[in-house]
Amino acid sequence: MATAPATAATPRAPESAALKAGSTLMTLGGVAFIAYAVWFLVRNFTGGFLELGIGPEQVNVGRDQIQHFSPSLLHYISHLHIAVAGFVAATGLAAALLAWHGVRRGHMWAWTSAVLVPVVGLAIALPAHYPYGFATIGHLGLIYLATAIFVVGTGVALKGLIDQRR
Repeated sequence: MATAPATAATPRAPESAALKAGSTLMTLGGVAFIAYAVWFLVRNFTGGFLELGIGPEQVNVGRDQIQHFSPSLLHYISHLHIAVAGFVAATGLAAALLAWHGVRRGHMWAWTSAVLVPVVGLAIALPAHYPYGFATIGHLGLIYLATAIFVVGTGVALKGLIDQRR
């Protein structure tokens, strides 16, 4: 006799400590990405304007000089800040939700998705910071911290996922 396929309603084994801790750290890393995006957005609409950790050593003009030179360029830069903030926040939200609701329940597909989402964003965004001198600790430090928390969580959660399958 054939057995019914497992569904979302199928009871799961109790969470392992590693799976719970790892998914919590992954979620925390995702929330940290969201916090960075909010801060990035706030700076766009305040006197800081230039990104966090970017100063006269990297960019020799500020909001007022750009406004004076070209108001349309200021609006263009502002719209890019808003777009980047939106995508960083979306990345953090996706990673956090996948970790909290999928990884914690032992779904390998959720772990893989939660890892791939920020990896794609970081793999595209980070390299461009280095040749132009934008890779300051003030600029990327919070992203590095959020990534480190997330990476530790992925390792701990993966251990929990592997142990669960034994």
